[in-house]
Amino acid sequence: MYDQVAQNRRRSMVLIAGFFLFTALTAIAVSFGLGFGTPGIIIAVLIAASAAIMGYWKSDRVALAVSRAYPADETTFARYHNVVEGLCIASGLPKPRLYIVHDVAPNAFATGRNPKHGAVAVTTGLLETMNRVELEGVLAHELSHIKNYDILVSTLAVVMVGVVTLVADISLRFSLLSGSRRRKAEDSMGLVLVVVGLLLAIIGPIIAKLMQMAITRRRESLADLSAVQMTRYPPGLISALQKLEAEPTVVRSGSRATAHMWIEDPMAQTPSEGRMSRLNRMFNTHPPIAERIAALREL
Repeated sequence: MYDQVAQNRRRSMVLIAGFFLFTALTAIAVSFGLGFGTPGIIIAVLIAASAAIMGYWKSDRVALAVSRAYPADETTFARYHNVVEGLCIASGLPKPRLYIVHDVAPNAFATGRNPKHGAVAVTTGLLETMNRVELEGVLAHELSHIKNYDILVSTLAVVMVGVVTLVADISLRFSLLSGSRRRKAEDSMGLVLVVVGLLLAIIGPIIAKLMQMAITRRRESLADLSAVQMTRYPPGLISALQKLEAEPTVVRSGSRATAHMWIEDPMAQTPSEGRMSRLNRMFNTHPPIAERIAALREL
C-alpha cells in the first residue's frame, strides 16, 4: 500500500511533465504553421506552463465546478460533517472541505492536490440512501483516495483532458481555416498545418484517454481496502456498494472527463439508465462493483 502511494506521487509528476510537453509541442506546431515564428514559440511555451500550473493549483476547483458542487452547510448536513470528522480523527487526516452535489443519484468523489488541500463531495441522493454505517464506508473510501494521494492524479486529469481536447480542436479549426484561405499548391506550410491539425484532432482524444488511464482501476480497489482498514467494518462498504449497484439513476452533472473520480461510474451503463451506455462501458474507468464486493468479502 505504501509503495502504491509513492507510485501515485511519481505518476503525478510524470503526468504534469507529459501534459506540459504535449501542450507546448502542439502550440509550437500551430504557431509555425501560422507563421508566428519565435514570438509564437515563446507564447506557446508560456501557454503550456500556465496550463500546467493551473492544472496543479486550480484543478480541484474546476472539478467541483464541473460537478456543480457547493459547500456543505454544517447545520443542514450535520451527519455528513460528523462522520467525516470521526474518520479523520481515527485515520490522522486533516478534515477536507465538504461539498454537496444536488442530485438524486447516490455517488461521491474526492478531489484536491494533497491531504491538506483535499475536498469530498457527495450527492444528496447518497445522503438520503445510505444509513450511517454505509455512509461511513463510502466516506472512508473517499478519504482513502486523499490519504493515498490518488486525488492529485485524478484531479489533474480533469483539467488535462479538457485542455488537450481543446488544443486539438483549435488546431483543427486553424488548419481548416488556413487550408480554405490558401489555395496555392506550393504553399507547403499551409499543407503542413492541415496535416498537423488533422493528426492532433485524431490523437488528441486518444492522448486524453491515456491520461485518464493513468487513473488505474487498481486505485479503486486499493481505496476499498483502505476504507475497510479505516472503519474496521467491511459489511458497511459492501452494503453501500450493493445499493450503488442496484440504483439505476445516473448523476446529471457527470461527464467522461470526471467519471474516474466518482466511487461509481456516473455515466449510464445500461440502456435503461440512458443513451450511449455501450460507449460508456467501453471507456469505463472502474472495475465492476460485483468484483469489488467479492474482494471485500474475502477480507
